[in-house]
Amino acid sequence: MNKRPFWITLTLALAALLVWLAFFWQPTADSTASHASPAAADLPRGGDFRLDSANGPVALADFRGKVVALYFGYTFCPDVCPTALVGLAQAFAQLTPAELERVKGLFITVDPERDTLDVLKVYVPYFHPSLTGLRGTPEEIARTAALYDVRYMKQKGDGSGPYPVDHSSFTYLVGPDGRLAARLAHGTPPEVIVDKIRALLKP
Repeated sequence: MNKRPFWITLTLALAALLVWLAFFWQPTADSTASHASPAAADLPRGGDFRLDSANGPVALADFRGKVVALYFGYTFCPDVCPTALVGLAQAFAQLTPAELERVKGLFITVDPERDTLDVLKVYVPYFHPSLTGLRGTPEEIARTAALYDVRYMKQKGDGSGPYPVDHSSFTYLVGPDGRLAARLAHGTPPEVIVDKIRALLKP
């Protein structure tokens, strides 16, 4: 029987701990107010893209009529990415089944060298079944990241563990019309994410 790689086991264990902690943390009014998204004029241009998932090609246009939450990260990320995905999962858990039918989460790796489709298939849905992992060639990912003004750079490892990838950490909400509607800072409380998703779901 194939054993799960140690780094996946460790990361998922950390994620499980974060999920447990997240459900016992309630934000204060001040903490929610500090995570307002920028005005539409200050947002990146956004736009459509097509990348690969474990189940085949996926395009942003496939989800017209839904709110799409985008996050750029990588599976070896020790803390920032799991925390962001836990926040998204917790937000999704607060939606009604009818609302969740109209929402999709996409995790786009900025580390395609290590994040194969098999790795993404194990890692991403662990946080929530409505989340799908995507990858592409380095050129495809760079073009997609540029649409959302995402910055990332592979760093040299110190030899004691996997190399890190520095990257910006925002959650992007794309409206049912396919246009980028919000860019949420890392640590935005799930309740704020839910409010913004519900606002975009309104007719």
